[in-house]
Amino acid sequence: MALTAETESRLYRSLRVAAGAAAHLVALGFPVAVAVLARPGSSECRWGRGRGRGEGRMSQRTSPCASLPGLFSWHPLLMALAFSFLMTEALLIFSPETSLLRSFSRKIRVRAHWALQLLALLCALLGLAIITYNKHLNGKGHFVTWHGLTGLLAVLYTGGQCAGGVLLLYPKLMKNWTLAKLKLYHATSGLVGYLLGSASLMLGMCSLWFTTTVTGASWYLAMLCPLVTSLVIMNQVSNAYLYRKRSQH
Repeated sequence: MALTAETESRLYRSLRVAAGAAAHLVALGFPVAVAVLARPGSSECRWGRGRGRGEGRMSQRTSPCASLPGLFSWHPLLMALAFSFLMTEALLIFSPETSLLRSFSRKIRVRAHWALQLLALLCALLGLAIITYNKHLNGKGHFVTWHGLTGLLAVLYTGGQCAGGVLLLYPKLMKNWTLAKLKLYHATSGLVGYLLGSASLMLGMCSLWFTTTVTGASWYLAMLCPLVTSLVIMNQVSNAYLYRKRSQH
């Protein structure tokens, strides 16, 4: 029996609501889990026994926390807060189904989006500075891995995206561009930045610290977190701008 258009619409909306709710939970749950693993501010890094992956606990000589107690432990938490929680919530604010501020005016939602994005940028910059200084203390090379390079690119891109957002607050600065076009470009370029941040998180979960700490099914579950939020954000941006723009032609 074929579904009616109204039934399909309700089903699709229900799926979007469920996916959005899952994105909210994952966006918060992932940095909480990272905080439990990293113990920020503690001189102890939680190194797993790594069954089948090495010799067990890392020695202080090879641990990324060895150079300065508690320094490295802030890096994974700050990056998880920036690219998993704050940036995801900043984008979900505009979700018509699952926005936590959907009952407020668009002006308030825009201001909240700005505040969350600036907090995300601040956390990312602090996380970048901490890992850079930690590598300097350890005498290690900077940005020599895919995780490091992608993370650097994501932070720089986020800074540029925040600067570009000023044009939406003051569209008169771009007299030759319509507001609708500025919104379209800001949303699509922001999606690229979000995917870069998610890629950096996923590459970070391939690092020695994470793979030694998290093993088995837990590692695969952790890898799903940025993937789930990325799919939800991609669907939101596509429905709000790309598909609508295509239907107008």
